[in-house]
Amino acid sequence: MENEYIKQFPELMKGKKIMYNHGFGSSALSGTVKRIRQTFPNATVVAFDIPLHPAEGLAFLRQKAEEEKPDLIIGTSMGGMYTELLYGFDRILVNPAFQMAQTMKEHGMTGKQTWQNPRQDGETEFMVTKALEKEYKELTDQCFVQLEAMDEEQKKEEQSRVWGLFGDEDPLVHTFDLYRSHYPQAAHFHGEHRMDDKSFLNGVVPVIRWIDDRQEGRERPIVYIDFSALADDYGKPKASLVKAYRMLIENYQVYIVAPAPTNDHQHLSDAATWVEQYLSTPAHDHVVYANQKALLYGDYFIDMLPDDNFMGTGIQLGSDEFKTWDEIITYFERLGGQ
Repeated sequence: MENEYIKQFPELMKGKKIMYNHGFGSSALSGTVKRIRQTFPNATVVAFDIPLHPAEGLAFLRQKAEEEKPDLIIGTSMGGMYTELLYGFDRILVNPAFQMAQTMKEHGMTGKQTWQNPRQDGETEFMVTKALEKEYKELTDQCFVQLEAMDEEQKKEEQSRVWGLFGDEDPLVHTFDLYRSHYPQAAHFHGEHRMDDKSFLNGVVPVIRWIDDRQEGRERPIVYIDFSALADDYGKPKASLVKAYRMLIENYQVYIVAPAPTNDHQHLSDAATWVEQYLSTPAHDHVVYANQKALLYGDYFIDMLPDDNFMGTGIQLGSDEFKTWDEIITYFERLGGQ
């Protein structure tokens, strides 16, 4: 059966280099490396076995980053912790383990461990000792220090180059608040600690698209979707909405437009909560609160009752032409991203 969560994006990161930093107990032969290569066939993906001892590991990765000069560094778990410390690069930290020593203690990692994937040196086992836990504590204490020592301009520039992504069902690492206290770009994705095809496609790929767009100075056509067009009478996504949304974000900048009542701010929270639950990472920071929708500048507006004064193309969901989201999917497929 074909996996609907495995897709290729030949134009994203085309001709660029992605460096991947694996998690604890893993290696450069992690399945995530294969997943990244499959997804971005025209990018070069490099990965290396990170040394067990953290000071050695950080020095090794800094050397590799300097040699490889990647356009993007992605790190998961322990690799996300290391990736925070690789300043000067565009970076994505997925479930970063900023409290490695605590995580190792709480989850019974002390003692003999088996490498999850083959290592270049042929080793199959390693030992986690209290001394090693102390080494990781000393290294994680260095996270954010260099960032906070920067002047405001440098700090703002560095923060703009880093994304933190956190699985909403991660049982191992809970560092969202810690990360968010230093970096503004933080989002949740639906998933656990280990990325699978679904969480990578829906959680990580959209962020890579944003980064690639910024690097290329690429501006995509804008599609607004009114909040009224999202949910059915039971508060669940309308039929084919999620499919349409995932298709649209591949070619457009998509924003959700919700009403902004002056006295009842609960509606603002409700809209954001619904969007995060059902549309997840791609909708992060893409909710617009506005009562005068005609003032919004964009190319398309999908609404139950389009405003005739909108300067772009209005699409009325529920009309004879667009009875359901399936008709909207067909319409945009014919446009081919225009």
